[in-house]
Amino acid sequence: MSSYNNFSPFYDIFTHNVDYKKRSNYLMDLFLRFDKKPQLLLDFACGTGGFSTEFSKMGVEVIGVDSSEGMLCVANEKNAGLKLPVLYLNQRGEELDLFGTVDGAISCLDSLNHITDYNNLEKCISNVSLFLEEGRLFIFDMNTVYKHQKILADSAFRFKKHGVECIWNNRLWDDGLTVEINLNFTYKTGLFRKETVTERFFERAYSEEEILSACEAAGLKVEAVYGENTMLPPSEASQRNIYVTRKVR
Repeated sequence: MSSYNNFSPFYDIFTHNVDYKKRSNYLMDLFLRFDKKPQLLLDFACGTGGFSTEFSKMGVEVIGVDSSEGMLCVANEKNAGLKLPVLYLNQRGEELDLFGTVDGAISCLDSLNHITDYNNLEKCISNVSLFLEEGRLFIFDMNTVYKHQKILADSAFRFKKHGVECIWNNRLWDDGLTVEINLNFTYKTGLFRKETVTERFFERAYSEEEILSACEAAGLKVEAVYGENTMLPPSEASQRNIYVTRKVR
């Protein structure tokens, strides 16, 4: 997975369109539909803490885990002023080690797609399951093969917000599943000076069969698969799917 350390100072600027409150309410609706409100939630690959913050506002204690020190620094800075019950841990998913069990888990905004090796994906999902109480839910989303091949593939974008310019280039690999993403951020460091930093990372789409197999190997039963932020089955053109899984063993 990418360190995201160069991206972290700009992440919230260029993801301002993500409605964390609305998405968190949707996830909570899924918890209530299939189980109940969790008391201690794992936010796996929590990034800058958008979902951790919203769930803690709903009275849920949260453990936010991320492999990026930079992203967690931003999350901790935001939480310092809010004083919410969130514990942030810097851990890789393959080495996840919590202090005890949780009664709910989430992973959002295609974080699991950043794991480009299938064996590591299986390991990460198994580790989340290991620390999840039996009968409780792990809800996660993943980008689809359709999105990687039809939306992200070989595309380029240019954004400028709050004095920061981002040039974003995607390249679809020959496997038709992996997208290489290159970001260049240019920002002012003085009256007549600018600096540019780069970030490169990769996302891989997995087939439905691979995702279901990884869940089964981890002792998770897939209760439902929905199109993004809906209670409806995914369409063929769905770009991000939601998986509601329950630990059964």
